[in-house]
Amino acid sequence: MNWYHRRLCASPEWAKLVAEVIVPHTVGERDLGDDLLEIGPGYGATTAPLAARAAHLTALEVDPRLAARLKTRYADDDRVEIVCGDGAAMPFESNRFSAAFCATMLHHVPSRRIQDRLFAETHRVLRPGAFFVGTDSLPSWRFRLIHLFDTMVTLDPATLPGRLHAAGFADVKVTADDGVVRFLARKG
Repeated sequence: MNWYHRRLCASPEWAKLVAEVIVPHTVGERDLGDDLLEIGPGYGATTAPLAARAAHLTALEVDPRLAARLKTRYADDDRVEIVCGDGAAMPFESNRFSAAFCATMLHHVPSRRIQDRLFAETHRVLRPGAFFVGTDSLPSWRFRLIHLFDTMVTLDPATLPGRLHAAGFADVKVTADDGVVRFLARKG
């Protein structure tokens, strides 16, 4: 991420927006179960509000520096486990998690092929019947400006349902409005 983007994602204003708007609007009243997987927590804005919704939260972060920062932040919280690893090659056993969540991170995955591997891996590690819930931004001039010199592979709401079905998910729902794409899929 470029300097501005890192600063934005680490800001208290972003954390407040995530806690008060992004997580509630994406998850709604949905029960995420007892063992929630967070994919790509980055600076951790989503981690605290998600930890409040599950008995145990595992946050999988690919960036070793950010993972170490989160491990320090949650060192005294035995309900939260931080794992440094790749969402396209998850270091977890199959059928483990009660739900999976990702927010505003899929556009950082460097290609659609790798995004599809992440979808397949998410399907693999979820229990039967578990939900995969997520959100990301749609392209706009402001979004492109924030991502100058960054990886930015946005999700196409028209093709996302087929991609999630190809990964094995059922009951896929995708909405796109106000510059945001949200999705919900269930492991059959």
